[in-house]
Amino acid sequence: MIERRKFGKTGLEVSVLGFGGAEIGYEGAPQSDVEALLNEALDAGLNVIDTAECYPDSEEKIGRAVSHRRKDYYLFTKCGHFDGRTPDWSRSSLLASIERSLKRLRTDYVDLVQLHSCGLEVLQAGEVIEALEEARQRGYTRFIGYSGDGQAALYAVECGRFDTLQISINVADQEALDLVLPKAHERQIGVIAKRPVANAAWRYGDQPPAEPYHTIYWERLRKLDYPFTKLPLGEAVAVALRFTLSQPGVHTAIVGTKKPGRWVENARALADGPLPPEMIEAIRQRWREVAGPDWVGQT
Repeated sequence: MIERRKFGKTGLEVSVLGFGGAEIGYEGAPQSDVEALLNEALDAGLNVIDTAECYPDSEEKIGRAVSHRRKDYYLFTKCGHFDGRTPDWSRSSLLASIERSLKRLRTDYVDLVQLHSCGLEVLQAGEVIEALEEARQRGYTRFIGYSGDGQAALYAVECGRFDTLQISINVADQEALDLVLPKAHERQIGVIAKRPVANAAWRYGDQPPAEPYHTIYWERLRKLDYPFTKLPLGEAVAVALRFTLSQPGVHTAIVGTKKPGRWVENARALADGPLPPEMIEAIRQRWREVAGPDWVGQT
């Protein structure tokens, strides 16, 4: 059975490897594949499923696939990201978004609703946080969180109003390890690591990826030139994932896939436990030597 960790002060016990629902939406995974991969992952110990309203039909696919097993997992979603349209961070818009999510997910509550990468000024104004607090009062969600990076993530931790934080942490994205994670750990914030294997962007070799979402990490990894990226892909992914989950204060890492069997493979990659301290320090030291001031957390 996969390791579980206490999720900050929420009282939840979460599997260290979660499922991220972006890929099944953006890459058009067939419903039959979603049903196969989620049910086999649940059977193998998965209990964290994370999605968002803006991931095309991801919530619907998850709802159809596993709503009948609602007691077997914690369900997280996000609100407030509008994919290129003018963002509407009003209380009414956010509450309506959460209500739509509940219908799509075929449930009357989620365990966590997260604000999806709103900026620092929006957070400081307070209305978005009040909207999530109202959603909690209405019983739509048990806990509230923020998903994002940089100074906004730091504010989300320090303001004391969020239960959780979802933030980029990986071998090519280490800003959070110094800027945010120590304070989140101190305040017992539940931490979800997103993009925990840096999209395995080293696998593209000398050719830039066609997917722009992967390009920044590919460029960074070429400069970082970690020795482990020369290993066979499965072994390299295991090193990257174990690095992320070895960081103090990280409770779960969400990995997306649309391929049945892949989540179980990733879970097996964690069997060796945390990376040895000397490997962690080598990766951290290489980052300190190479990372530029503009190598900030990637949303």
